Amino acid sequence: MAKARKRALVLGGGGVAGIAWETGVLFGLAEGGIDPLAADLLVGTSAGAAVAAQISSGVQLAELYDKHAFPQEESSELTVDFDAEKMMAELVPLLTRREPGQEMRAAIGSYALAAATVPERRRREVIEARLPSHEWPDRPLRIVAVDAATGEERVFSPADAETVPLVDAVAASCAVPGIWPPVTIDGRRYVDGGIRSSTNLDLADGNDVVLVLAPVADLGPLEPAVAKVASRLEKRKSTVVVRPDEASLAAMGSNPLDPATARPSAQAGRAQAAALLDDVRAIWSD
Repeated sequence: MAKARKRALVLGGGGVAGIAWETGVLFGLAEGGIDPLAADLLVGTSAGAAVAAQISSGVQLAELYDKHAFPQEESSELTVDFDAEKMMAELVPLLTRREPGQEMRAAIGSYALAAATVPERRRREVIEARLPSHEWPDRPLRIVAVDAATGEERVFSPADAETVPLVDAVAASCAVPGIWPPVTIDGRRYVDGGIRSSTNLDLADGNDVVLVLAPVADLGPLEPAVAKVASRLEKRKSTVVVRPDEASLAAMGSNPLDPATARPSAQAGRAQAAALLDDVRAIWSD
């Protein structure tokens, strides 16, 4: 009997728009007869952390999709003026003066700690509302965040269930520097896992098959060790990396944190999935 292949689903960052787009793509794949939730490992970063927690909660993809595409109640998301050009102008000096890796991440963490944001408690309420279940799932799940003070990566998993609430792990991974407050966990402050890598694809190393949903590009150059593994995985025939097509990019708009992008992004992701079925089925199906 052939040995079962290990499959990983890697979900990258991308704001509210990214959450909706990823959900739409996953639902579209499911409609096409592919079960993306059959993954042996989920890796979630920022928006992808929220999606990973949602799809591992037991709630059906159709229901998760409908909440974005056909909302029946007012969104609990906070509206924020996100100026990507202004943020990059502030971050570029931090990115260019330091080598990619922990030092650079610590500099971005310092920027995040000094920023004026909504209270941490208020932001946590948003994450609570996002998640259908606040319990860690009984399956392999990695949620990536970064220690704001040291720049060290922190990968949360169900093994942390007794000390780290799932809501806090997801909130930490989603703490966009300068926009949302760093999240306090056991006396440490954590920021968005996307400052390590927008997907943290390298954490799926060791799996035979990898499906990656990557709504946005990396903030800056990756740490060489991270980039090397990610590049190797991307080049494999058993890895499929999905990025937004033109219609999806248009749906996401210039402010992916805007709650108004959720509906069009979910619908665009679902539509895009139709063109992905053959490529994904070739690696994913048993």
